[in-house]
Amino acid sequence: MKYVLVTGGVVSGLGKGVTASSIGVVLKACGLRVTSIKIDPYLNTDAGTMSPFEHGEVFVLDDGGEVDLDLGNYERFLDVRLTKNNNITTGKIYQSVLEKERKGDYLGKTVQVVPHITDAIKNWIESVAVIPVDGKEGPADVCVIELGGTVGDIESMPFIEALRQLSFSVGPDNFCLIHVSLIPVLGVVGEQKTKPTQHSVRELRALGLTPHLLACRSAQPLLENTKEKLSQFCHVPIGNILNIHDVPNIWHVPLLLRNQNAHHSILKQLNLLSIAAPPNLQAWTKRAETYDNLKNSVRIAMVGKYVGLADSYLSVVKALLHACIACSLKPSIDWIAASDLEDESAKLTPKDHAAAWETLRNAECVLVPGGFGDRGVGGMILAAKYARENNIPYLGICLGMQISVIEFARSALGLKRANSNEFDSETPNPVVIFMPEGSRTHMGSTMRLGSRRTLFQTPDCVTSKLYRNAEYVDERHRHRYEVNPEVIGVLEEAGLKFVGKDETGKRMEILELPSHPFYVGVQFHPEFKSRPGRPSALFLGLILAATKQLEAYLNTHQNGC
Repeated sequence: MKYVLVTGGVVSGLGKGVTASSIGVVLKACGLRVTSIKIDPYLNTDAGTMSPFEHGEVFVLDDGGEVDLDLGNYERFLDVRLTKNNNITTGKIYQSVLEKERKGDYLGKTVQVVPHITDAIKNWIESVAVIPVDGKEGPADVCVIELGGTVGDIESMPFIEALRQLSFSVGPDNFCLIHVSLIPVLGVVGEQKTKPTQHSVRELRALGLTPHLLACRSAQPLLENTKEKLSQFCHVPIGNILNIHDVPNIWHVPLLLRNQNAHHSILKQLNLLSIAAPPNLQAWTKRAETYDNLKNSVRIAMVGKYVGLADSYLSVVKALLHACIACSLKPSIDWIAASDLEDESAKLTPKDHAAAWETLRNAECVLVPGGFGDRGVGGMILAAKYARENNIPYLGICLGMQISVIEFARSALGLKRANSNEFDSETPNPVVIFMPEGSRTHMGSTMRLGSRRTLFQTPDCVTSKLYRNAEYVDERHRHRYEVNPEVIGVLEEAGLKFVGKDETGKRMEILELPSHPFYVGVQFHPEFKSRPGRPSALFLGLILAATKQLEAYLNTHQNGC
């Protein structure tokens, strides 16, 4: 197995995840099979219990793993299906070591960070790296490892030491280190500064790791004298200093790396030049250029709780992008804080309230994504009602589906106090209830997670047609509440149809309003399986409906728009 390690220096948030994904794309374009591992040095066992405001979205895998959003980037860029073990955290490592200690596996030895924690890290990396993730048999050729955080962080020290040992044990021909760093430009001077990167590399070398390549993040392309200075003081050949400057969209990043012969430097370090082909990135080039040249856009109202941080809904944003590009459109996402739509907001923040409603009324479609807790629920219900009553295309995902059920029960059935047990445990009309198998005492990994099968109840529905008249669909889930099976009958009598159910037939998965141009709610998260060039069927349906093309598309059953 060959390893490519991507570390970061100076500051966090430089785009290590996109860089690591792009490196994987370029190596895959050379004919190599690639897998990925993300190391997160935090103590949480996984990302499942973290706030989206603090860490961005929680990405869900087929096996139910709740992982860092960078694994979403890996899956989208490399078109692979990862496992929960492809995300290593300090919590997972310490938990595994402590379980062994309790069982007596260390034979009375003093359990220490070195060697026991570092050995556990190495063993985990080596065992996960050989698991195939591309649907083929046998291990991949290259494993790209991203080390989260910044070099010098206290919590990442055991991982740095384990990776140093790994580089030594696998040999120089099997290990390539790429260090991502920042080249700032001070406003007063206007000069590209290399000193922060010099210090970052010095720190890395002091810990026993020497970078083979530098990936320098900057607003503008690096000047030649900047590269020369970096080469001289960081001990990296000038040909191995890559510049990842700001680009119009992230699909340009693999092309940037290819244009700077990054693949050649990496393949040379890994002794793979003899078996690798020149990178074929025609599809990527076309995709990046297509997006740059798009002129027309579609306005999408995203009504959510975590709109203050775009990364909170990263996969939803990417799925909208994939669907829009398939329709030769640019997505114009209008973020609406759900709480700003509520009546209370009209009194406390009248300007925000008015602006939110104006934005909603100007949108061509409405999307209510997933979320937890009762904040903003009133605003989401109002958005669903507005979309339903005004024939505006609507897609509700997870919580968004439950919101549409609550709104319909209140408006169409006259159940004014209809609600979810999540928001009102005393409601006399619980149309959304806590799932019987859920845990009320433990939060982590206790939801209905991962890929589950949804069976279509009739072929004569919009979602079935969007999924190419499939009898079933496998999508990823993340929820603890479900539509109350006892109210399905009265809801369907009033016109709301549940066209998709789980294999037991008791759990509602997809709802539609047949009298509406496009009013769809799904309990699963279709955004997690959307890919560039292969958009999610439901997101595509939303954009087609917003641009009045859905009926023609369904009639022809053809790809694209």
